[in-house]
Amino acid sequence: MAYDNSGIIGKNERKQKDNHPDIQGQATIDGAEFWISGWKKEKDGKGFYSLAFKPKEAKSQSGNSSSSPDLDDDIPF
Repeated sequence: MAYDNSGIIGKNERKQKDNHPDIQGQATIDGAEFWISGWKKEKDGKGFYSLAFKPKEAKSQSGNSSSSPDLDDDIPF
């Protein structure tokens, strides 16, 4: 993202199931990057979006929990 405390959202063109987000996007908040997911909901006849924010780093780290960048492979034991 180019500007802090801003973001973009748009229609989720890859939605395959009802529980997948209706909208998706990204935002930068206080210098940290987040993924945004949103679901269209209705209460008392009024529509709104429920949003969830997930740090971008969390998605890339969840794929491989067995390796750590802090480990030194040159240790002899």
